[in-house]
Amino acid sequence: MTRINIFDTTLRDGEQSPGVNLNQLEKLEIAKQLERFGVNVMEAGFPASSRGDFEGVKKIADTIQQASVTGLARAVKSDVDAAWDALKGGVDPRLHVFIATSPIHMTHKLKKSPDQVVTIAEDMVRYARKTFPKVEWSAEDASRSDLDFLVHIIEKVIDAGATVINLPDTVGYTTPYEYGKMFRYISENVRNIDKAILSAHCHDDLGMAVANSISAMENGATQVEGTINGIGERAGNAALEELAVAMHIRKDFYNIETTINLGETKRTSDLVSKLTGMFVPRNKAVVGQNAFAHESGIHQDGVLKHAETYEIITPELVGVHSNDLVLGKHSGKHAFKDRLKKLGYELSDELLGKAFVEFKQLTDHKKMITDDDLFTILTDIQTSAYDISSYDLTSFQVHYGSGNLPTATVAMTNPDGDKCEEARTGSGSVEALYNTLDALIKEELHLTDYQLNSVGRGRDALAEAHVKMTVEGIDVTGRASSQDVLEASAKAFVNAVNRFIHQRAMEAGTKNDQEHTILT
Repeated sequence: MTRINIFDTTLRDGEQSPGVNLNQLEKLEIAKQLERFGVNVMEAGFPASSRGDFEGVKKIADTIQQASVTGLARAVKSDVDAAWDALKGGVDPRLHVFIATSPIHMTHKLKKSPDQVVTIAEDMVRYARKTFPKVEWSAEDASRSDLDFLVHIIEKVIDAGATVINLPDTVGYTTPYEYGKMFRYISENVRNIDKAILSAHCHDDLGMAVANSISAMENGATQVEGTINGIGERAGNAALEELAVAMHIRKDFYNIETTINLGETKRTSDLVSKLTGMFVPRNKAVVGQNAFAHESGIHQDGVLKHAETYEIITPELVGVHSNDLVLGKHSGKHAFKDRLKKLGYELSDELLGKAFVEFKQLTDHKKMITDDDLFTILTDIQTSAYDISSYDLTSFQVHYGSGNLPTATVAMTNPDGDKCEEARTGSGSVEALYNTLDALIKEELHLTDYQLNSVGRGRDALAEAHVKMTVEGIDVTGRASSQDVLEASAKAFVNAVNRFIHQRAMEAGTKNDQEHTILT
């Protein structure tokens, strides 16, 4: 069977989705889950783009042991140097360097001649190989590039030391036939192609990213790139979970194998969805809530008689279990810790104590706790640790009736440690609550998006709130969960502001470090 490497770019291309803003702790949690999922390569970010991205990539590279961590770089020496500084502590560091090759990009964006582009690409790959043992070179907008020019520049970068050649459909323009034909042409005409791996990277603007990726594999690609849930720029990227399941279910046709642990599929999807705030559509292939639901009487009858009549993927294959009621109010700390280990979580004693308290508080209101509930508790605990002063929501009340004007009263402690209280009205309960919080918070705020989602099912399901806002003109996101939708909404609002404060403190610390370095 042909072995296909899985290259995940959720933390780089996926994070470029409009409105997505992950902090370092969230990126690290996703990276650890991607490792459990079994990806071969994970693109952790763009180290040269900001100090925060650099630190995030470095932390991931220093932590991950079972996958190669890579970072993106433009064809610029300073980008390559920044990437090496971030990645050199990893077990298998590699660089992903790119330059555009299509006529429209070279003429209007780069303002370079084809010969100049070849020289830059060749020089940067050669420079990168002085430090990186593996270098992936990408021909940005390859699907709209001249094929003979691609052959020429690919030969040059392979001679310079490129170990992977990536041919992206950057704008999601091509068709499966055209994309496969391009890979076949490169495979047959590049004289030294045996010295490099061919990789496919597809965007979903015309809804063909997964189909295009499969066509590339059918025509010589042995690495495929994508993101969890297909998130990414514009309409997103090829959805890795769809590709992995398709290759598994139809291995009789594709004759392909991967290292993906399909049992981690649903949990990986859920984590990315939760932390990015990009909810998965109910009818999404493989991981949507309706993926294994059968409404039609004919379908239900068939499935009951023999599952494969209408169900080609079993829920268990991708980690969906129908009976996941696991713990209750009488469960002790030992049982709780044991369940966490089975879920793949290793918590410090301090975080374990916090998680157990949250679990016990939830059992006061909910009879049985599911894996989904534990997943929510643990993710919040792992990714919401702030070591600086921030806003603390002490209490709130909302008065609402069909004939009354909704009024919210909120008490909180501000970053200076001062206690304050305020009341405001609004057209609805959430608006009244947010108007009151806005009045108590000194930073300038503008709410741009608000979403509610249910964790699990039933009347006692947890509510999960996501908000997007600008704080002092900076885009931030916030999230929180609770059995009460108003409490989840309030906490999500405060969480967004606290994330801004944390981000500002991190940037100030970096600036102070840089000034200290200059002075000394």
